[in-house]
Amino acid sequence: MKVLIALFCRPLFCRSLFCRSVFCRSVFCRSVFCRPVFCRPVFSLLMLATLWLGGLTLSASNAFADRRPNILWISVEDISSNLGCYGDPHAVTPNLDRLASEGVRFTRAFTPAGVCAVVRSGIITGLYPPAIGSQHMRSRIIPPSDVRAFPERLRAAGYFTTNRSKTDYQFDPTDSIWDLQGDGHNDWRDRPDPDQPFFSVINFTQCHESQIRHSDAQHRKVIQQIGAENQHDPAVVADTIPAFLPRTPATQKDWARYQDNITLVDQLAGEVLDRLQEDGLADNTLVVFWSDHGMGLPRGKRWIYDTGTLVPVIMRWPDRMGAGEVRSDLISVLDLPPTMLKVAGVPVPRNMHGRLIVDDQGDEASDEPPYLFFHRDRMDEVYELQRAARDRRWKYIRNFEPDKPYSQRLDYMDEMPTMQDWRRLHAAGELTGGQKNWFAETKPIEELYDTENDPWELTNLALRPQYAERLARMRQATERWQRQIADTGMIPESVLMEEMKPGGVTPKTDPPSIRRDGKQVSIQSSGDGVSIVYQVFDNGKWSDWKLYSRSFPSDGRVRCKATRLGYRDSDIVDLKI
Repeated sequence: MKVLIALFCRPLFCRSLFCRSVFCRSVFCRSVFCRPVFCRPVFSLLMLATLWLGGLTLSASNAFADRRPNILWISVEDISSNLGCYGDPHAVTPNLDRLASEGVRFTRAFTPAGVCAVVRSGIITGLYPPAIGSQHMRSRIIPPSDVRAFPERLRAAGYFTTNRSKTDYQFDPTDSIWDLQGDGHNDWRDRPDPDQPFFSVINFTQCHESQIRHSDAQHRKVIQQIGAENQHDPAVVADTIPAFLPRTPATQKDWARYQDNITLVDQLAGEVLDRLQEDGLADNTLVVFWSDHGMGLPRGKRWIYDTGTLVPVIMRWPDRMGAGEVRSDLISVLDLPPTMLKVAGVPVPRNMHGRLIVDDQGDEASDEPPYLFFHRDRMDEVYELQRAARDRRWKYIRNFEPDKPYSQRLDYMDEMPTMQDWRRLHAAGELTGGQKNWFAETKPIEELYDTENDPWELTNLALRPQYAERLARMRQATERWQRQIADTGMIPESVLMEEMKPGGVTPKTDPPSIRRDGKQVSIQSSGDGVSIVYQVFDNGKWSDWKLYSRSFPSDGRVRCKATRLGYRDSDIVDLKI
């Protein structure tokens, strides 16, 4: 135990310039001495990452109030703002363009990281992933006990919650989060009471990175769906390929397919919006369209440059948010969870990191932050460690492992034809300028970009003396943010996971207790961070899992279990007649 405590009680930032410790994460020494900023065990570190979390709403109103809005999320994967409403000259996106004309388009909306599961872990909890240990791609974490998935709070308040169908939260979803999860349902149309407000998430995967490099036969099916007249010509769209990518036939083909896939997603989004209109629900539904990170191409997805984190976000709420409005303030997708809770009249937990984009009247609700923050950690088999800050114009990046090149090989990324051409041209010595930068043998310790004049972030200004003050200010802001969230990225992943799951074993939630007094059924569980779900046996079958919030009448069979994020569910406890 003393050895473990010694490991954890180490500096978050080593102040010694010449320190050779494996824990040394900073070269910005102001002293020859190593001064610890944090010294506490991992569990204390994790608890600092989240403040006190208010309890779930204990009961929902028996009568659903008409004034509570419905909420519909249309989420997509791996796209930047390559939509017509964002000014892309080749975009064929009439449905999303119309949505923007009827609502608010955000021009500075960002994800905190550049990869799907990591970002989704932040969105479902409302917390920066390094605050809960979910920053490494493809990990199975246990969030702190005071962290809950925000849809569960909506569900506890009487909302009917559905998800179709991606989760990918870096922990398994529990049955307490969604009334309906998966592909076998009809979203809001399956709610038992047509007056019940709903929160429905519909996620489209057709624009995922893997769908750019799919077979020609598969892509012909895409063209059949969108129509040959809407297919993008690789030669025509080549003028908008990011400057850092090589202009090869393979790159042009990938870029055209990326645009085709966005057109397909636009068509599918239009069908969802049409269903909402057909059901007479459009006027009382807040619609949010967003992408989980930027374009699924090299130096886009997985990276914290704007190509990996600047995403389209459109919100429509008739009579509450102005039609055709454009907002240029900084927002993060981490702002979505607290905003949805506020809109629904549900208390916002104080530990959430996002701000309110709008309030329950549709007005801008809280001040724009001076900076948004970003992180890049292990990506599949590739270890990396970057932190970043951005204001409306400037981007600061800190490379904690500058000895590693940008261009580390990553199997999944390297399947992309564009990536293969890029590596081939580098090996042949045929790259110049910004296309060559990515293959430098090492990275600079710091990067600073003027995104207004350098949107592809190719000219690093960090060493230019005229920017020294700005560099120092953004460096300090980044380190202050790391301290505020208790950045678990400073802890070796193996150590962090051993604290969460000693011996690699996922713990199991203790079973709840259930009793019946007359016809009233009560369920209790004493575990921290635990939610209870139950089923009733009716008409010869078990119901879907229901979220337990208070006792309920039943004279038939009832069974229940306890759940907690990151844990295995408890055994099922059956209350028989």
